Amino acid sequence: MTSRETFLLQRVQPALTGLIDGSLSTIAPIFSVALYTHDPHAAFIAGTATAIAAGISMAYSEGLSDTGELTGRGNPVKRGAITGVGTFIGGILHTLPFLIPHYRAALIVAAIVVVFELIALAWLRWRFFKTSFVSSLAYVTLAGIVIGAVSATLGAAG
Repeated sequence: MTSRETFLLQRVQPALTGLIDGSLSTIAPIFSVALYTHDPHAAFIAGTATAIAAGISMAYSEGLSDTGELTGRGNPVKRGAITGVGTFIGGILHTLPFLIPHYRAALIVAAIVVVFELIALAWLRWRFFKTSFVSSLAYVTLAGIVIGAVSATLGAAG
C-alpha cells in the first residue's frame, strides 16, 4: 500500500465519514426542534447536544469497528478520534446559526450553512477519492433533502 493510500484509508476516510455523518444525522433533531418550538435557543441546545453525542458515538463506533491489524486501517484510537471530531464539526456548523436570537434569520442562515456543508462534502469526495463532483453533490443533497423532509414533518406535526 502506498503512503497516499494509507493516508486516505487511515485519515481521510475516517474524517469524511465523520463529517458526512455529523452533517446529515444532526439535521433532523436541530431543524425539527427549531420548527416545533420556533425558539433558536432550544434548537441550539438540541444541536449542540446532538453534535457532541454523535461525535462520541461515532468515535466509539469507528474505534471499536476493527483493530486495524487485519484491515490495515490503522490505530483504532486515532481513527475513532478523527471520526468523532469530524462528526462533531459536521453537526456543530449548522447549529451555530441558532445563536442568532431571531427565529427566521437563524433558520435561514442554518439552511445556508447546510448547503455549503453539502458542497464541501462533495468537494472533499472529489478531491481525495476522485469521484464525480456532480454525482457526489447529488448523493449528499438527496440525503439532506430526505432528512430535511423528515425534520420538517416532525417539526410541523407538533
